[in-house]
Amino acid sequence: MIRVGLVGFGLAGKVFHAPLVSAVEGLELAAVVERKSRNAEAAYPGITTYPSLESMLGDTTLEVIVVATPDNLHVAHATQALEARRHVVVDKPVAGTAAEVASLIKKAEGEGKLLFPFHNRRWDSDFRTLQKLLLEQKLGRIVYLESTFDRWRPHPRLAKWQEDGSTPGGVLTNLGTHLADQALVLFGPPEAISAEVTCERDGGAAFDAFTVRLYYPGKVVTLGSNYLAAIPRPRLTVRGTQGNFVKWGLDPQEARLKETGRIIEPNWGLEPASSWGTLAVEPSGEPIDETSGSMVTYPVKPIPGDYRIYYQGVRDAILGKSTPPVLAVDAWRTAQILEWAIESSAQRKTIQCNWEQQPSST
Repeated sequence: MIRVGLVGFGLAGKVFHAPLVSAVEGLELAAVVERKSRNAEAAYPGITTYPSLESMLGDTTLEVIVVATPDNLHVAHATQALEARRHVVVDKPVAGTAAEVASLIKKAEGEGKLLFPFHNRRWDSDFRTLQKLLLEQKLGRIVYLESTFDRWRPHPRLAKWQEDGSTPGGVLTNLGTHLADQALVLFGPPEAISAEVTCERDGGAAFDAFTVRLYYPGKVVTLGSNYLAAIPRPRLTVRGTQGNFVKWGLDPQEARLKETGRIIEPNWGLEPASSWGTLAVEPSGEPIDETSGSMVTYPVKPIPGDYRIYYQGVRDAILGKSTPPVLAVDAWRTAQILEWAIESSAQRKTIQCNWEQQPSST
C-alpha cells in the first residue's frame, strides 16, 4: 500500500485528488495538510491532519505528496517535498513558467524521485472519444480542430486567488493548461503559435479570455476560453478530409465529484445520450453528391471518462510497472506554449516555436 499525503483541501484537493486517491487500489490517502480546519478528517475518517507541509513531511511512511495548493505555491511546495525525497503529484499548472517546471524536473532527477503533473483531462470522455476517432481515421486527414472551455461568469471574483491577480495567468494557466496538453497529446509540439490573451470583464485582475492558434503542417488547432460565454460554443469541432465531428458539453466527472465527493459505481464517467457528439462522414463506398451535400450523420457513443486511470498510472510508475501517466516534460511543453501565447498576444505577431531547450523526459 502506497501512503499518500495531500497538501490542501480546497477545490482541487477535496473534489479531485482525495476522492481519486481513495478510489484506487494500492493507494491510501493517509494524511492531509489543512492549516485552519479539519474538514478532511470528517470526510475521510482515520487520516491524520497536519497544520503544515513541514510537519507532514515528518511522517516518513508517506511515499507520495500531492500538491493541491494555490498555483503560486506549487513550485515551493513541490520543491520542499522533492527535497524530502518523496514522489510528487502537482495539480495543474505545475508552475507559472517553463523555466520553473524545468527546475522541478532537474530537482526530481537529482533526488531520484518522480514528478507527476496532474493533467487529468486526458481522461475526459470527450477527449478519449476523439482520440479513438482519430486513431480509426474516421475523419480522414485532420485539417482543423477547435477545442474550447467556456463559462458564464461576468463578475470577477476578486476575493478568490484564481482571479485576484496573484496568479495573473488566470484562465490561460487554469483551463488553457488542459487544452494545450490535449493538443500536445494529439499532435505533438507545434511549429508556430499566435494568440490573443486578454481580460474582457470590467474590473478583472487576471486574464479571463484567450484564443490560441497552434500551427502544424497541414492543420491548425485553435484553443479558446472566456468567462462571457452566455451561449457556449461546442466543446470540440473537428474538420477532416472525410468528415466532421462536433461535441457539445463537458465531461460529467467534475460535476459528479462536486455533488458526491466520491467515485460512485456503476456507470462512472458515462454521458447521457443527449450529450453525445455527432459525426458526419461520407456514405460508405459511395461518392459524395457535392450538389446535394449528401452525408451520413450519426451520434458517437463515447468512451466513459475516468480520472482514476491517472492515479492508477501514478501507482504503477512508482512500483516500476509502467511509465508515468503524464511525463514531467509534458508540463514543460504546456507551460512553454502558454508563455509563447502571452508573448504573441503582447507583440501581436506569430511566434516560431523553438523546442531545442526541452529538458529530459523524466
